[in-house]
Amino acid sequence: LSATVLCTRQLFDLAAMNGFANLSVSHRAGRRHSIASLAPLLALLLAALKQLQFPGCNSWLLVGTKFVPPRRIVALHAAPLDVRTEVRGEVGTESFRRFFLDGQGQEISPWHDLPLGTDVEGEYWMVTEIPKMTKAKMEIATKEASNPIAQDLKKGKLRDYHGPIFWNYGYLPQTWENPSVEHPELRVMGDNDPVDVVEIGTRVHEQGEISKVKVLGALAMIDDGELDWKIIAIAADDPSAGELRDLKDVEEKLPGVVSGIREWFRWYK
Repeated sequence: LSATVLCTRQLFDLAAMNGFANLSVSHRAGRRHSIASLAPLLALLLAALKQLQFPGCNSWLLVGTKFVPPRRIVALHAAPLDVRTEVRGEVGTESFRRFFLDGQGQEISPWHDLPLGTDVEGEYWMVTEIPKMTKAKMEIATKEASNPIAQDLKKGKLRDYHGPIFWNYGYLPQTWENPSVEHPELRVMGDNDPVDVVEIGTRVHEQGEISKVKVLGALAMIDDGELDWKIIAIAADDPSAGELRDLKDVEEKLPGVVSGIREWFRWYK
């Protein structure tokens, strides 16, 4: 599911359709509408998250349960993306953060502001959180402003994997596993995070690297009762990318990789 963008004008139209006559938000043009109650507004916004997507409008972006002012999508189907990262804090401590900056040096969200698709069908942008052969469990901070990469915490302690991960690990920007939608066969809800990617190529990615990947398949994993998809992909420029089209090809040409991913996460979980 793509991250949903709500245009203010269309938001008010939706409010009228749903019978909320007294809803209000401060419009960017300066007009204000009366507020009767925040409760129906929140209900409307959460409902709209499932219904609407209005790219290219003067919009507000829903991040978690808060709306933030519109920000520029860095590029649509662009290559390369004009994005760099900046480390703040110390590596190996709770203070560590890797922020993403656009060409003007402004903070952007690597979840909401980067494009998903590239100019090639079947290829997508991936953001690497954890380079292969490393142990620190790094992930974007979905509840922090600008969503920097940070090391995950559990019971107040920095988390490491049980051993090094053998693939580059990250996520697809502008995707989200909906925690209110039940999978029709697995009967579990999404985990409220971006869709994860396991990149099986030969090259070690840098943390925060944004690269084109070719999707080969997916594994559905259940973590603490939540659905956690693992997209299996390969970097578009990897020497093996041309001969891999799906997981059947992976099994034939790279035997043990798919079962290795499954077992590695089974041990970790």
